[in-house]
Amino acid sequence: MSEHGYVEDDFARDTDYIEDRITADGRDGWPVEADRYRLVVSRACPWANRAIIVRRLLGLEDVLGMGVCGPTHDERSWTFDLDLDGRDPVLGIERLQDAFLARFPDYPKGITVPAIVDVPTGKVVTNDFPQMTLDLSLEWTAHHRDGAPSLYPEALREEIDEVNAWVYTDVNNGVYRCGFAGRQASYERAYDRLFGALDRLEERLTDRRYLVGDTITEADVRLFTTLVRFDPVYHGHFKANRNKLVEMPALWGYARDLFQTRGFGDTVDFEHIKRHYYVVHSDINPTRIVPKGPDLAGWLTPHGREALGGRPFGDGTPPPAPRKDERVPSEHRAA
Repeated sequence: MSEHGYVEDDFARDTDYIEDRITADGRDGWPVEADRYRLVVSRACPWANRAIIVRRLLGLEDVLGMGVCGPTHDERSWTFDLDLDGRDPVLGIERLQDAFLARFPDYPKGITVPAIVDVPTGKVVTNDFPQMTLDLSLEWTAHHRDGAPSLYPEALREEIDEVNAWVYTDVNNGVYRCGFAGRQASYERAYDRLFGALDRLEERLTDRRYLVGDTITEADVRLFTTLVRFDPVYHGHFKANRNKLVEMPALWGYARDLFQTRGFGDTVDFEHIKRHYYVVHSDINPTRIVPKGPDLAGWLTPHGREALGGRPFGDGTPPPAPRKDERVPSEHRAA
């Protein structure tokens, strides 16, 4: 088995995460409290990017601090190499691994982002990324900003869950099954499933602005973080090359619509994204050369999706501009 989880044939993602939850009633022993926890992310990672976006949209920045790891890591752990002296300024650790080992001294699994760490004890609470964003929506409501959108409305949950299930299997994880396939046949199966799903999404989004309902939901957040990485990384690095995102009119317009919505594009660091995949995945890219392209200017071009109707935030409002200390450097953004 490789460090990325493929065994001769098909890529198999390890989905055995720490399932503790931070809840309003504290039933798992972790009650929602302002300033108690720290969300640890890397802007390179699509799963972490989801948590960054949801935290922004809900306005949780002042109650749930965020530590940002650098775009690359070694076999041990993500590191805080962007911070002064290489340590997270709140947790005081050099590696995210330290928080996992503080709770589980013999922790045998991968050290993944996003993770939430209990600041007083320095122990990891959870790295269960699918549940994490749902709990930010449903359990942290006492701390949501005025005008926070409803990203997981009760009336749409069944449809959101259904869409999320096949998007995760065939798109979010489908690109990895292409990239880390161990044999030609498994790669081609993954490739066919991926583009079959993208064609399904292209058709779905041709006459509707968002995936479920007429506002942004959790489903849009989960798809966006894969789409924004598609042309810079997945098309070439993962051999998902039937066509580029920019060649799929509805998906490209949809992705630009979200990118230009406050809380989405302002969380995206294209430099970190490219450095992570092309440097860390040395078994796929042994030279570790990071491509100079693609041209990112298209992300800011008009998308015309307003004509489909819909209201991005429903009865809510856009989030404020990013905090100064959490802004993506201008040279790492679309321009």
